[in-house]
Amino acid sequence: MSAEELLPQQRHRLILDRLLAQGRVIAVDLARELEVSHDTIRRDLREMAAAGQCRRVYGGALPLAPDNGPIALRQTQAPARKAALARAAAGLVERGQVLFLDAGSTNTAIAQALPRGYGLTVVTNAPAIAALIAQREDLELIVIGGRVDPRIGASLGSGAIRDAEAIRSDLYFVGVCGADAEAGVSALGYEDAQFKLAVAAASRAVVAVVTDEKLGTAAPYAVVAADGLHALVIEHGGDAAQAKAFARLGVRVVRADA
Repeated sequence: MSAEELLPQQRHRLILDRLLAQGRVIAVDLARELEVSHDTIRRDLREMAAAGQCRRVYGGALPLAPDNGPIALRQTQAPARKAALARAAAGLVERGQVLFLDAGSTNTAIAQALPRGYGLTVVTNAPAIAALIAQREDLELIVIGGRVDPRIGASLGSGAIRDAEAIRSDLYFVGVCGADAEAGVSALGYEDAQFKLAVAAASRAVVAVVTDEKLGTAAPYAVVAADGLHALVIEHGGDAAQAKAFARLGVRVVRADA
């Protein structure tokens, strides 16, 4: 069967294979390879996105950001990798700064890695992070309250946003669901994304700390454009093409130790 005779489902399977192998697909390249029109590929990508197989971006598609489950489960996943990321992220912190850490297992690791004796203030909407910071006499803690979403592990909603908007943090370590040089930082949940947007807008600098499986993926709700990041912290073997693409946008890219 020639490429132009493929059924839509067969094209979708081929496109998904390319997506998994390459990390992204470009519509014009697919149209050329499969010998179909650009409109046909755009329609295929729309249908695949609606079916939850990919995330549309300008000119093509990205893999979906992984959903690794509720915060209680995520806290048990890849602790050594997240600890290495946290140590690299903590190296960005300067004395006397106000830090904002929202919910996330990697951000929990960052809370544990914060340097001692730096006179830091930590703001968080995550009870698990607040409990860790409260044990440190050298840190000042500010907790954003409200109803806690048990899956995300954070206070969200209009009240939490209102309180967060009053904080002008020096560094915001944004909890990441997906991160890509084209799609930026994104979140799986709408309320979570709205909260992150508000904190990012009020912060002087935003840092994304990203595990390998989230790099080069996109979630449904946009949070921060790639060029809006101050720094991107990735694993030691993190995707080189993504690292270069972020760096071209003026983002400081930091690799964790092996």
